[in-house]
Amino acid sequence: MPRGRATVRDVAAATGVSIATVSRVLNQQGSVAPETRRLVEQAVSELGLRAPAPRGGTAKPVDGAVFVRCPYVLTDYFGLIVSSIAETLDRHGRQVVLNAGEAAAHDPVLQSLASRREIGGAILILPPEPGADLVRLSSRRFPFVVVDPRTALPRDIPSVSAAHHAGARQLTSYLTGLGHTRIGVIAGPREWLAADERLSGHAAALADVGILPDPALIRHEQPTTTHGYRAAAELLELEPRPTALVAFNDKAAIGALQAAADRGLSVPGDVSIAGFDDIDLARATTPQLTTVRQPLQEMGRMAVSLLIRLLDRHEVEALHVELATELVVRGSTGPSLSRF
Repeated sequence: MPRGRATVRDVAAATGVSIATVSRVLNQQGSVAPETRRLVEQAVSELGLRAPAPRGGTAKPVDGAVFVRCPYVLTDYFGLIVSSIAETLDRHGRQVVLNAGEAAAHDPVLQSLASRREIGGAILILPPEPGADLVRLSSRRFPFVVVDPRTALPRDIPSVSAAHHAGARQLTSYLTGLGHTRIGVIAGPREWLAADERLSGHAAALADVGILPDPALIRHEQPTTTHGYRAAAELLELEPRPTALVAFNDKAAIGALQAAADRGLSVPGDVSIAGFDDIDLARATTPQLTTVRQPLQEMGRMAVSLLIRLLDRHEVEALHVELATELVVRGSTGPSLSRF
């Protein structure tokens, strides 16, 4: 190989170490054994090094930082994902450029992301941008992974999410097994992919016991405590009243718990209430909240794994990864009184 034509990948192949280790040596980072460092430096000297060739667009440094975009407040759900992403990227010797906070939702960062030479790839968490913006970014052959996509994505855009349909189906099946046949749903926004999949899982569980979904028992709301309270208040005023409520997330379920308490209803005696996510607050309520646990930290780790494979030019066959959820039964759910 002519001198000056080698890449980081070539140096890794010549020395038998990982690309991440070569990057750490080139960036003068620690955590590399002296003998390994000497071996890599010798290979770099003998082979020379060049930037990787462009893939149909702007050339990107293979060891560039990873842009992590999470335009939301980093608490509960989002904080766990971002922390997991940052920790996993650090193990791969990658720096993180974080774009977070609600104000960041209005930053048109995707338009220029592919042209930023210091950025090697990106992880986008519940991106608020239209799907067309993600398609344009993908067309520039810029490597990125979406965590918990808001809308359905084309097959060639890698994504990681929880198994929303299966999780919701398991929760509703558990409730119907307790005798609940009139179940109110505090669903997420109509345009969210997760809301559609969870409603589909809920409907499938009802169909398993011969019940048709009732549109009058569904409220589409933002996944907040305030909106959960409002939706639950409406549902609990219906006649006949639902014997159970399932919420899009734990925050909405906590709002539902307050709405029931304000109406003098006991939980789970008069109405069972369940959430989704299993954030810390789910164990701080009275009674503690039955919920569906999402593997939030594993979602972050899997997103990094997919991105590293893209950056290393490996072929990725499973581009849309769904991680299993887990039903967590606590004190907020119980048998329906109507079954006795």
